[in-house]
Amino acid sequence: MIVCKFGGSSVADAAQIKKVKAILESDPERTIAVVSAPGKRSSDDEKITDMLYKCNSLVQKGQTCRLVFAEIAKRFVEIARNLKLDAEAVSEKLDEIRYQLDAGKGADFAASRGEYLSAWIISQYLGWEFIDSADVIVINQDSTVNDVTYQRVRERLEPGKKYVIPGFYGETEQGVLKTFTRGGSDITGAIIARSVGASLYENWTDVSGIYRADPRVVKYAEAIPELSYKEVRELSDVGASVFHEEAIAPIYASGIPINIKNTNRPEDPGTMIVPESSREGAAGVSVRTSLSRLQVRKLMMFKKHGMRHALLTMLHVFGIRPCYSLYGIDTIVWFYESRMASDSVTAAMCERLKKEFSLDECKADHGHAILGIVGGNMDIEGGPCVKALQALCKAGIDVTSVNAGASDASVLIGIWEKDAKAALKAVYDAVFRSDK
Repeated sequence: MIVCKFGGSSVADAAQIKKVKAILESDPERTIAVVSAPGKRSSDDEKITDMLYKCNSLVQKGQTCRLVFAEIAKRFVEIARNLKLDAEAVSEKLDEIRYQLDAGKGADFAASRGEYLSAWIISQYLGWEFIDSADVIVINQDSTVNDVTYQRVRERLEPGKKYVIPGFYGETEQGVLKTFTRGGSDITGAIIARSVGASLYENWTDVSGIYRADPRVVKYAEAIPELSYKEVRELSDVGASVFHEEAIAPIYASGIPINIKNTNRPEDPGTMIVPESSREGAAGVSVRTSLSRLQVRKLMMFKKHGMRHALLTMLHVFGIRPCYSLYGIDTIVWFYESRMASDSVTAAMCERLKKEFSLDECKADHGHAILGIVGGNMDIEGGPCVKALQALCKAGIDVTSVNAGASDASVLIGIWEKDAKAALKAVYDAVFRSDK
């Protein structure tokens, strides 16, 4: 049995959905489809989920979302008509959703309706059974999957039948609708694959696998034939956005392979994600931008028990959750997403940290990026790390930090955000093209 997840680009319009049908019907093992909300049809288009979030934002401000929702409705009705489905039935569902939005059902409900309608329409088109994710998937308050989910899915899905299931959302134990983080349809697909004991989880998108670097920046970047679970999580953490890093968790113990495939080029082999990869050395390079840096210093800091935890707790109070850390004998450096705090919040946080913990120094600055080289059994001495640092030096790109050895699958290099694209190209050429 193969579980297939189709991303937003794969279901953006009727023409794409027809491709989905052809893919599903080309292999009888493909019996479960998990689908996202319609994505962009072109570079200047807008994702349905973003429009739904906008609707909720307007309602919460006491404003009408009529005009925005009219565009959403137009998209769905157009899809239904082009698939020769009952557009009136779709309009009735849209009216009910609009009523619930106006009633203030909240951001999670609003965002989930794109997946809900997409899956319902596709189930009608395929003649497969529709299952609402809220009926089977239980999400904990920390957005992890409640283990009761797997039993619920097994009890609900019958062998030999075909199903369409919306991604991205479920319900809490209290019955309140809740979404995963953005891109969470990947997680839903993994949940279903584990629950039914799938032989393969196919993740269909608009690229032919995961590339060694962002092909929008490095035009000649190659697709990676195979990655391990660990490697794909590391790549996702440093900016590669093809596959959600949390989607590994549901299938980690079961060892189900994942194939990243291209809906527009189904004949391409894509990238296989497996529990362990036989390849050694670098697999890919990516860069995560829009980061800020917080530096704190205090003499004998780590002699005071629990100080690091206390500092982190205070950061959380200000809405900051660091994504990378560096430690010195008397210092801590944290990197976090700049959007987490405005300049005024950052200034207030630094002032409070310095006063409350008697810090010798506490300062934050912006415009940072982290470049990550990811692979298996990375040889730090003379390997990708050295090649990358030499390439950056040759290109005149300043390095602000290096974290090597914390993971045997990655090396993290701090750079300034303004140099991100140039750094990505330089490191790619040094690591993957130096012998060509």
